[in-house]
Amino acid sequence: MGGYYVIAGKKIANEYLALGTLGSLGALVWGAKKKMAGPPKDLTSEPPLNTASAEEEAFVKEYISKHKDDGKSSAAHH
Repeated sequence: MGGYYVIAGKKIANEYLALGTLGSLGALVWGAKKKMAGPPKDLTSEPPLNTASAEEEAFVKEYISKHKDDGKSSAAHH
């Protein structure tokens, strides 16, 4: 009933060509999406501190620890 194409000397039905095309397209999109995602990010660690001295590093760490909860509490008020 349906048509067919002759590819490499074999008859291939239109339905199989359509399914093959859709499957290939899906595989390409899935592969590109997976490639773009990259490695999983560790959101629990903090970025490194690039400070000039140990005193500066201690000051920055103290400031961060003091103000760490400020962002969470102010977000709850809004």
